[in-house]
Amino acid sequence: MNDIFGSEKRAPEMNAPTFGLTFPHTWQVEVLPARPAILPARHFVYPREVDEIERGALEVLVRPDEPGSAPFLATCALGFRDPAVPTGIWSMPNPHEMCAVSGGYAYVIDTASPERFTMLRYRPVLQVRPVVDRDLLLFVGHRSILAWGADGKAWETIKLSDEGVTVTAIEGPVLRGLGWNMMSDKETPFALDLRSGGVAWVRVP
Repeated sequence: MNDIFGSEKRAPEMNAPTFGLTFPHTWQVEVLPARPAILPARHFVYPREVDEIERGALEVLVRPDEPGSAPFLATCALGFRDPAVPTGIWSMPNPHEMCAVSGGYAYVIDTASPERFTMLRYRPVLQVRPVVDRDLLLFVGHRSILAWGADGKAWETIKLSDEGVTVTAIEGPVLRGLGWNMMSDKETPFALDLRSGGVAWVRVP
C-alpha cells in the first residue's frame, strides 16, 4: 500500500481520530485501539472485499440509539498513512448515517442498516467540512469538492484544481477557495454556490 504521494508504505498506522459530531445523530461510537478478541454478533467490513484489511483498519464500535438495535463493529479499510489525510468519525445531515474516514478513505454507513454503505470515490478525501446551515457535509479532494446531504449526494463540482483544492472561507451560501492551474502555474480563486455546486472563477487583476 502506498502513501498519498505514491511511495511504498511500511507498517501502516492510524492517525489520531477526529470526531466531527456537528449534526444531530441517532448513534454513539467508540473508536477502538484494535479489533477486539471477541467480535460482537454484528460485524461489518468496509468495503466488502479488500486486501490487507487487518493492516491498520479503523475499528469502530457503533451503538444505534433505536430501541432493539444491537451494536455492531465497523471495520473500515485504511487508505493512506499520511498526516495530510483525515481519520475519524463525522455525523451527517441524515441522523441515521455516519461517515467514517480511515486514512482518507471515506465510508458513509447507514447505522440502521449497516450492510448499506457508500465508499466515496475520492482516494483520498483531504478534508471534511460540515456546513450545518446548508445541511451539507463537504468532502474536499485533490481536484474537486463533493457535497452530501440528507438524501445522499447533493452535488459535485467541476474540476477546481490540477492538484490540491484550498478552502479559504465559507460565507453564507458561498464557499471561497483556490485551485492550482498547472498550465499557468498559478492558484486561481473561485467562488462556489453551496446551494447548487456551481462555480464562478474570480478574475485576478
